[in-house]
Amino acid sequence: MDIKTFFGKILAGLKRFWTWIKPYLSSFHQWRKRVWKKYQINKIILLLGLVVVLITSIYLFYLAKSANVKTLKSDLSQSTIVYDANNDEAGKLGNKGFFVTLDKISPYIQDAVISTEDKRFYNHHGYDIQGIARAVVGKLTFRNAGGGSTITQQLAKNALLTQEQTFDRKAKELFLAIEIEKKYSKEDILAMYLNNSYFGNGVWGVEDAAHKYFGVSAAEVTPGQAATIAGMLKGPGIYNPIDYIENATNRRNTVLQLMVNNGKLSQGEADAEANIALAGQLQDNYSDANTDYRYPSYFDAVIDEAVNRYGLKESDLLNKGFKIYTSLDQNYQLAMEETYRNDSLFPPNAADGVKVQSGSVALDPKTGGVKAIVGSRGDHVFRGFNYATQTKRSPGSSIKPISVYTPALESGYKPSSILQDVPQDDYYPAKNYSGTNRGEVPMYEALGESLNLPAIWLTRQMGVDKGFEKTQKFGIPLVKEDRYPGLALGGLRTGVSPLTMAAAYAPFANEGKQPETHIITKIVDSTGAVREDKTEVKSKQIITKGVSEEITSMLLGVFSNGTGANANPYGYVMAGKTGTTETDFDPSKTNDQWVVGYTPDVVISTWLGYEQTDENHYLEGSSATYASNIFNSQASGIMPHTKQTPFTVADAYATGGEMVAAGQGQQEPNSDWKDNVQDIGGKVKEGAQDIGGKLKEGADDIGGKIKEGWDATKEGLKNFFGGLNGQ
Repeated sequence: MDIKTFFGKILAGLKRFWTWIKPYLSSFHQWRKRVWKKYQINKIILLLGLVVVLITSIYLFYLAKSANVKTLKSDLSQSTIVYDANNDEAGKLGNKGFFVTLDKISPYIQDAVISTEDKRFYNHHGYDIQGIARAVVGKLTFRNAGGGSTITQQLAKNALLTQEQTFDRKAKELFLAIEIEKKYSKEDILAMYLNNSYFGNGVWGVEDAAHKYFGVSAAEVTPGQAATIAGMLKGPGIYNPIDYIENATNRRNTVLQLMVNNGKLSQGEADAEANIALAGQLQDNYSDANTDYRYPSYFDAVIDEAVNRYGLKESDLLNKGFKIYTSLDQNYQLAMEETYRNDSLFPPNAADGVKVQSGSVALDPKTGGVKAIVGSRGDHVFRGFNYATQTKRSPGSSIKPISVYTPALESGYKPSSILQDVPQDDYYPAKNYSGTNRGEVPMYEALGESLNLPAIWLTRQMGVDKGFEKTQKFGIPLVKEDRYPGLALGGLRTGVSPLTMAAAYAPFANEGKQPETHIITKIVDSTGAVREDKTEVKSKQIITKGVSEEITSMLLGVFSNGTGANANPYGYVMAGKTGTTETDFDPSKTNDQWVVGYTPDVVISTWLGYEQTDENHYLEGSSATYASNIFNSQASGIMPHTKQTPFTVADAYATGGEMVAAGQGQQEPNSDWKDNVQDIGGKVKEGAQDIGGKLKEGADDIGGKIKEGWDATKEGLKNFFGGLNGQ
């Protein structure tokens, strides 16, 4: 069967079908007309259509009115500034270009942009019917006839909306453009548009673009340079002259011709500019002076808190000229960052080059204000993962003061109470880090040496519930699976961040009161209106002042004589606790190392570990090694900038666990060292006298006496260092 016969049969079949169905369609049409007329369907459809249009218009009008167009100019002309705790400027958010008024922008740029983007700019009221019609026809005929958006609409899109290509966004853009035109002059609108447009290579605004590509200000460009800048608005990624010189040249020439067509240049001027080699004009003297993301980890956390706690949008924070007041102490922050730049303080990279990660926080225990943050090691990623505020790791023994010893003190135990240092395998299998046990030990020594067996014994005596409930009151996030004896040793299912631990230790430093943790104290918008005000300190009493003093007395001993001795900064007195968690494949290897230390003025919390621990990525030793060195370095830089408020209680190691006010009848921790120093001096003196007294007896005898004197000196030194190490 040929094609002609095939289609002939199909046509014949369709005719027969039409002959059959035509009477039925005619009957249906007559019925439809009667019903249509009877129930006035045309009017109903028209009414429904008008209702839909009315509702849509009301919705879009509401969006336009609620967009707060009146602050647009102040939003765009100001950068968002971050202030520290002293209200000093600490840096800026966002990458906003340098804002210049229209009289500082060359008429060539203005003419080029208007000729290219919106030649009827000065004649319409925010929307251009001809442009919209041209765009619709272009879409229907599949021709590129332009987008139909005016400069005002583009400003609304860039400053107030997203870049998504939807009807909803276009409708919003139209209504916002009308509102903008009501509020601002054409000159203001053009200036805002030119300062808020992107020109590639990280550059925003015509002033920075002129410096980036031609080494001049926006007031000094030539017609050809202005055409190049205007041409980039269509697509800075493909029309900027640094990366795409040929595209940029062709686009420049197109814009020059549009300027001729619009009466802004003569054909001769345009031709002359088009004959100039664009590559020879390129010069970059751009300075990113308006971008000052000075403290990346801290500023990331500022944005996170503004977004997550106060509901602001990231784009608004970066572009709308807020003033954000924070608890930042720039001296603390600089000291912390200096530590993290010193790779020698950290473990070496793994064999595959992966860095050991870390995060640290400094917190004011009285106000809850976060004073400093470093969230990671290595290159900064904008709002990347922050190990100081976002990580969730098991705290190890750093949780013992919270989950074990605080509830024990509240149950009537004292720092001098004798605890059982024996295995509790029938209750919960555990062992001390040394693998040994002493049978009995005072509480302050059990905490100071971070012994596990006494902590498990105490938990058994008090009951798991008491430690679980108390830990929750300190703000440690727990799940039902954490209600087990291993909580005493920090074995949490979810884990904590350094910020969480710093907040949990704040009551020990603040007479039992825990303030609300915060980074931001106040947010002010570009018009001066206060959006958020958290300057009033809110605290809750977690434990009594007496219990906080007892815990502090014991934690002073941790840093003077216990596991935290290496973390204590030279010349300063701090209290605190270390923590270590072991891997599940080798108990001699560690997942996490922690140090949390404090004074009445500051709490510093540090975590160290790999992002993912496995057989190739693990830590060696305990927190007394790397984590303590890192903590020590930070604290040594931070402490000189604190008020250096003294502790009110004595070190439990100096008082045998008795509660004594600081400086009242106490011995220095491990005070034997003073006697050892005196002993050194006495033995050295004795040896020297021996030598001097025997000089006259002959040279042969001198050597022997020198040796005796030296042996005496060595014995004194041995006693001295033995005393310092608590031996």
